[in-house]
Amino acid sequence: MAKKKLSQSKMSDGRDIEFSRELADQDDLEAMERSKAADARMKSKPPMKNK
Repeated sequence: MAKKKLSQSKMSDGRDIEFSRELADQDDLEAMERSKAADARMKSKPPMKNK
């Protein structure tokens, strides 16, 4: 079976998370905010150049 190459836009971020705000505690909410901030920083950086 041949493997298909995925383009950058179709690649998964590796997350398979089920989240419920009803069950979240303060630590969960803070972690979610940190994750959002990190994602925003990564999206705002220019792509790295290969050497």
